Amino acid sequence: MRAEQHPFRQEWVGHVGGTVAICAIVGLLNYLIRGGQLGLSMLYSFAIGVQISAYISLLAYGLERLLQRWRGAPPAAGTWIGWGWMLPCILLGSLAGFTLGQWLADLLSGHRTLPPWQWADRRVALSLAFTLLVSLLASLYFYAASRLGLARLAQAQAQRQAAEARLALLQSQLEPHMLFNTLAHLRVLIKLRPDEAQRMLDRLIDYLRATLQASRATEHALAEEFERLSDYLALMQLRMGERLRVALDLPPALAALPVPPLLLQPLVENAIKHGLEPHVDGGELRVSAARAGGRLVLEVADSGAGLARATDLPGTGFGLAQVRERLAQRYGDAASFSLQPLPAGGSIARIEIPA
Repeated sequence: MRAEQHPFRQEWVGHVGGTVAICAIVGLLNYLIRGGQLGLSMLYSFAIGVQISAYISLLAYGLERLLQRWRGAPPAAGTWIGWGWMLPCILLGSLAGFTLGQWLADLLSGHRTLPPWQWADRRVALSLAFTLLVSLLASLYFYAASRLGLARLAQAQAQRQAAEARLALLQSQLEPHMLFNTLAHLRVLIKLRPDEAQRMLDRLIDYLRATLQASRATEHALAEEFERLSDYLALMQLRMGERLRVALDLPPALAALPVPPLLLQPLVENAIKHGLEPHVDGGELRVSAARAGGRLVLEVADSGAGLARATDLPGTGFGLAQVRERLAQRYGDAASFSLQPLPAGGSIARIEIPA
């Protein structure tokens, strides 16, 4: 999943970009209205505008911290001090930025302009009024942009929490499904071979303890997923005997990759129940992992009855639906799942997720 940029860093990047755009627009307007040199107009606009933006931001930030300390509230970046406090910050920041920015532009350009304290001069009064108006409009723009950014952040957090809750619900549904399937196998074995059922029950206790503990996490290493499958398939081999042949292929380079817990479990159960058990001779179950470009490819293949026979059996669909939903909730369009027949018989389930 894509890493998100820190919201306050993103806000400051937008603030700097907005300041540059406003200074460029004001410089162009001054040039069109007053004439003269475009470069000189841009120099004064940026020298004044950048300092005004910095002073207003620093005054608002410092006042925000003082108010939080006075109210006894913990520091929280991005809070709003209110227009009653913000207007004095705009007034003081604009006057300071106009004065020092004009002095800096005079120093760099060699020109001499009237100082702001000569406000009785009509040109100075108009310049000050225009500067205050632009500062106020710019503050309104940045305030609206900040509120919009916070609203989008809250919406993204709500969507992420909803997706996590949905994943937890899907996983909680999958755990009893897996448990009931295992107990159903044990019930059949008790009637047929009680001694083997006792050994299977001992392994089942260890298996369930490890599996249910691992399933409480949101993800675990692919190696752990294969370990849980190995334990489960050992249980199934106690029941099916030589009819079930198992092959697990996990390259060491992929062992540490994170995957959702119990992701492959429904596919293995489906292959045994609907592919291998109905087949008189049983068959081979192969679980493999591979990397294809930047994607992790997981496959569960069996040489059993095939899809045509499997779709006629009761219970087909729950585990596969859970796999599809979990992939959609966690990875969205970045994941894919398919279940296809094999030419020589049997079927293959294939999952692709970002590596």
